[in-house]
Amino acid sequence: MTNTKETQCLCGLNKKDFQTTISGKNTDLFILRNASGNEVAVTNYGGAIVAIMVPDKNGQPANVIQGHDNIQDVINSPEPYLSTLIGRYGNRICKGHFQLNGKEYQLAINNGPNALHGGPTGFHSRVWDANQVSNQAIVLKLTSSYGEEGFTGELTVWVAYTWTDDNELIIKYKATTNKKTIINLTHHAFFSLAGIANPTPTIDYLECEVNADYFIPIDEYSIPTGEILKVANTPFDFRTPKTIGKDINADDEQIKNGAGYDHCFVLNKKEEGEFSFAAKIKEPISGRTLEVFTTEPGVQVYSDNWANGYKGQHGATFPRRSAICFECQHFPDSPNHPYFPSTILKPGEEYFQRTVYKFSVEK
Repeated sequence: MTNTKETQCLCGLNKKDFQTTISGKNTDLFILRNASGNEVAVTNYGGAIVAIMVPDKNGQPANVIQGHDNIQDVINSPEPYLSTLIGRYGNRICKGHFQLNGKEYQLAINNGPNALHGGPTGFHSRVWDANQVSNQAIVLKLTSSYGEEGFTGELTVWVAYTWTDDNELIIKYKATTNKKTIINLTHHAFFSLAGIANPTPTIDYLECEVNADYFIPIDEYSIPTGEILKVANTPFDFRTPKTIGKDINADDEQIKNGAGYDHCFVLNKKEEGEFSFAAKIKEPISGRTLEVFTTEPGVQVYSDNWANGYKGQHGATFPRRSAICFECQHFPDSPNHPYFPSTILKPGEEYFQRTVYKFSVEK
């Protein structure tokens, strides 16, 4: 009986292909389906989203997120953060080193000379406890023990994915700690609005808008210089929509340092924590659009600069710059820049983030 139901999945993925046991915890595939029959498929390994099935302007559905079609490929992906949850600390920390309460901490170095995305065994590689609470929502829970990946405090994290009838993927994050610590959670969704394919098309011709007057420049190791610069008269000015490819290869130091776009944009906010518009992309051939809204102060825009054509779901391949990521988050290396918005979480406080990815079509 189960198999009959599984073959009816729009995304074509099978639960059994995602079922294994890792360190005594079971992995699985969970399908969220809205009233229109559009789907989001999630595995509790890393909270990876392996399908988002949404229609184009002619009503033809396609998968618009890069991922894998079985658990072993998710675990062994050439891109370890492929459409996964990220923690404890999204983005880079310079030399994996920071000070908290006068004490020095050293994290694993896993990206050049820096610590990236919570370390090699960060939240992207953990089996989360999963509870599918309805046809359209799932709650994931993870407890990160004291000292894990070099971080202090025992951190308990809840992430809820809700797939609405308006084709909005709502991601809500909550976390508490028993000791003062740092936290910067995000989701590393690799979006391909044209639909994944062999090969998945370039993002160069997508129209992109980012609601940011400022961005954070980086050095050659992708660490913030400490400055916050105006986007005006730079390749980072997306205040008026333009194609991603227009300035992606510009003769510009920042573009060279990121090998394209791999920068945190400082979102325009009226107040701290305001839930507001962050970014929008439109794929002109299919007519699909994606709008991003978040409570976070920044969004890391990553133009998939290091992909090499590796394989994904159902024979799709993912060449360089075939996806774009909008990682809503606090700023990179914040613990070493105390004037950046704080990433410190104390006992008795609750970390909270809400980010929405809304899919639509424009004819």
